[in-house]
Amino acid sequence: MDSENRQRYQTAMVSTYYPETSFLDYIVMPDGTEQSPGSDILTQLHSGKVFIVNSRRRNGLILFKRYHAEFAGPGAAVGGDYDRDCQNLLPIGNLQLLTPDSYDERQKAYLIRRQWIRLIKQITENPLPQQRVQKILDQFEQYFPPETVDKLPDIAFALLVGVLPQTVGIVRRLGSDEYTRFN
Repeated sequence: MDSENRQRYQTAMVSTYYPETSFLDYIVMPDGTEQSPGSDILTQLHSGKVFIVNSRRRNGLILFKRYHAEFAGPGAAVGGDYDRDCQNLLPIGNLQLLTPDSYDERQKAYLIRRQWIRLIKQITENPLPQQRVQKILDQFEQYFPPETVDKLPDIAFALLVGVLPQTVGIVRRLGSDEYTRFN
């Protein structure tokens, strides 16, 4: 009888591996709407031109790469050869991309992009996933209003700090202290 149950269980399993499909073909927002990568901004990034996220606004971009995401905040360079592998993106706030006027302005924007990457790297160095999630949520709430952060999907934060989207959802609902107590 055990072998019958085991066999029935094995045949009922469904594979979720799709080698030719990326889960970033679309992003489901918390309100249930889908955002597809067919945006004009993504086309601009793939053109090879370099842009700068306007440093005078509370805005930014989450850039989804194949296995992770990067955040480019105010003042950061985006595009060029650096972001040709971007599969999707998520604008945050009132996004405005500017064209650098000079070589120096472009170099400064690249340095700012590195600073944003270093900030996320510091967060990901924490060995506890729930603390990484709490820290990235705290950081985003420093730059953006809480209602803006609440609208961002769990997968965005998960790919930024290397955790499962379910972990982000639990921490958002319970907080990192409650998550630790239950796990």
